Amino acid sequence: MPASEASADSSSRSSSKKPKYSRFSQQELPAFKPILTPGWIIAVFVIIGIIFIPVGLVSISAANQVEEISERYDDKCGPSSDTEKALEFIQSDKTNKTCVRTLTVKKKMKNPIYVYYQLDKYYQNHRRYVKSRNDLQLSETSKANEQKGCEPIINSSNPIVPCGLIAWSLFNDTYKFSLKDKALEIDKKDIAWKSDKENKFGSQVYPKNFQSGGSLGIGGGKLKENVPLSEQDDLIVWMRTAALPTFRKLYGKITVDLEANDVVTVSIENNYNTYKYGGEKVLVLSTTTWLGGKNHFLGRAYVALGGISLFVAACFTFLYLMKPRPIGDPAYLSWNRYPGGGM
Repeated sequence: MPASEASADSSSRSSSKKPKYSRFSQQELPAFKPILTPGWIIAVFVIIGIIFIPVGLVSISAANQVEEISERYDDKCGPSSDTEKALEFIQSDKTNKTCVRTLTVKKKMKNPIYVYYQLDKYYQNHRRYVKSRNDLQLSETSKANEQKGCEPIINSSNPIVPCGLIAWSLFNDTYKFSLKDKALEIDKKDIAWKSDKENKFGSQVYPKNFQSGGSLGIGGGKLKENVPLSEQDDLIVWMRTAALPTFRKLYGKITVDLEANDVVTVSIENNYNTYKYGGEKVLVLSTTTWLGGKNHFLGRAYVALGGISLFVAACFTFLYLMKPRPIGDPAYLSWNRYPGGGM
């Protein structure tokens, strides 16, 4: 083959391997390349401050509108501060654990009034505790005998439903409220997440062999054997584990208004054993706003970030006015500032 034909053939082959030209493949698409001048930086920080501070103040105002009553009762409803006596009291089946407390309403509380129980120093986020459950058993009838992952709360000969430490340690203190010698009904309807009831707990799965004793004894509350798990809201609320050692869980709702200076009498069944690990139990009555319950953290965080942004903007403005620098001045390039090449 002549050299000219060979070179033409190789050039045609090389040209055929070239990708088809496009602005995308050649990275020629338009791009936004902002020049961050001092004016832009100062303006951004000022805008953040102007937006964040009012949002924070509105959030704090909403939190201040929440009326809340809290009463710690584990120390008042137990026999004494002596741990051994307290354990003997709480573990005995013969002692009367009923305790009566009164709550005084300081400002009018509009319904619905949410009733919470708060536990302190209770680590529901412990790895072994969180893993001690079987989600398939909770949701599917065909998997009701499954107990994999529920150690140490299992029974190979007579399967436990629901199994695992979380269900076994179900909170079992009870509260009865009365006002002016009339009972205040506690509405427990829809206190659990709808998604949990529909997807995580089966409507055809029933408790079986639950809290029947065994090597670890009885841990907490009991369940109604003729009611499916999807309708046992107290269990569903409890099994949504908390991330922090101090947490609140919804017990129910009071659906009537409470006026200022009303005295609410609470009859408490003090059954749950927090004395063994030095925990605390608190009863909480709270209203809500559009932002939720009483929590100032979000509002304070917005105000703090907005304040920091305005402070930084003020510092940049002061530096820019004291030592202005022309944009694009080549004198500030390193090779011009250090002609010898040193840094």
